[in-house]
Amino acid sequence: MQRIVLASTSAYRRDLFARLGLPFEVAAPQVEEGALAGEAPRTTARRLAQAKAVAVACQRPDAVVIGSDQVADLDGVPVNKPGCHDAALEQLLLLQGRRAVFHTAVAVAAAGGRRVEIDCIDTTVQFRCLSRARLDAYLRADQPYDCAGAAKIESLGITLVKSVQCDDPTALIGLPLIRLTDMLARVGLQLPAAP
Repeated sequence: MQRIVLASTSAYRRDLFARLGLPFEVAAPQVEEGALAGEAPRTTARRLAQAKAVAVACQRPDAVVIGSDQVADLDGVPVNKPGCHDAALEQLLLLQGRRAVFHTAVAVAAAGGRRVEIDCIDTTVQFRCLSRARLDAYLRADQPYDCAGAAKIESLGITLVKSVQCDDPTALIGLPLIRLTDMLARVGLQLPAAP
């Protein structure tokens, strides 16, 4: 079986990819993250996912490399990882009663980065209107400071959400496994893997 490398240091992505039951390695992509001037959030997610996959594939030409990136989008403006409590609270107050789109891009690079497939799955999240005190309590309990939009949907963050619309339920957590399974099949990795 071909070597598989997940070009990510995200524990969320590592846990998601492990669900597929394939042996894999993890490598930190040396890619400068962040949007370019005037770049749309969806474009940023696609560009960064591809850059991560290709950066690692160039170092490991014998492997299939998976890169992913997620950018939250509120009316065309990116909502980044807050990094701290105060920034997270401001984000959640801004998101109250509104819809945000989470663009989760995934790229698969093979042949040292000469062959790349990329796709982007959009998840629309409708947020509830909650009091500042409840938002503060949520942040103290979940501490989602490394999550775009400050809502960790796979845990207590689900209580902030009124509805989620997406074709791939794992996309919002950070790695769209349904789409990734199709992409891996196109590079010769069929799932479920034979024992």
